[in-house]
Amino acid sequence: METLLPMPSAATKKTASELSPSALKLRLLKRLRCTLRYEKLAWASGAVMVAGVDEVGRGSLFGPVVAAAVILERGYRIRGLRDSKLLLPERREVLAPRIRDHAVAWAVAAVDAARIDQINIYHASRLAMREAVQKLQPAADHLLIDALKVDCEVPQKAIIHGDALSVSIAAASILAKVERDRMMCEWDTVFPEYGLASHKGYSTPRHLAALLEYGPTPLHRQSFAPVWMNPGVQEDLDFEASLAE
Repeated sequence: METLLPMPSAATKKTASELSPSALKLRLLKRLRCTLRYEKLAWASGAVMVAGVDEVGRGSLFGPVVAAAVILERGYRIRGLRDSKLLLPERREVLAPRIRDHAVAWAVAAVDAARIDQINIYHASRLAMREAVQKLQPAADHLLIDALKVDCEVPQKAIIHGDALSVSIAAASILAKVERDRMMCEWDTVFPEYGLASHKGYSTPRHLAALLEYGPTPLHRQSFAPVWMNPGVQEDLDFEASLAE
């Protein structure tokens, strides 16, 4: 009699040791709950304007790092807030206007590739966050920040995986992600050969192949290894002139 082999099941999924670091991180983030826990602690300490702060684009090879700061309305709940990396682009586009409409204050700031090359991506990320916080009107009196500390006098708490744990930080991550994605789609029309609209400047096989074939653009981060390892930076003389027209 023929013996039927069992079909692959959930039990055959990859073990943790077989997953890449990024896949492991994504698995962890999916298990975390995004709540008001940290906001409530800040309110209990006497804070009123509690802002979530986050950045996107640190690992990208192209364009700016973008940060957002958001003070959510205390009595209004926006359903579905979580780390922007866990949301489909369509869902982020739905949530972003809700966040802007129901926030007490929100702001976005960007630090361009040239500045990133001057001061490195870590300091550029902190600078973008600080600029977003400084734009808030009314001003924040307490900051909840995803992992980093910001150079300002406002009391703050750095939270590891904050965009997956705090609704305010999650809201900031969504606004920053939507804004940066919009910028990448605009630059895609200027540099169509790189496919920026699809990978948003990150180190995908298509992007690396384009760098090898065409060389970096003036908006690539020249201090990042995959960029400076590809010679032949595109001429930017006409590029700068076209921007001024």
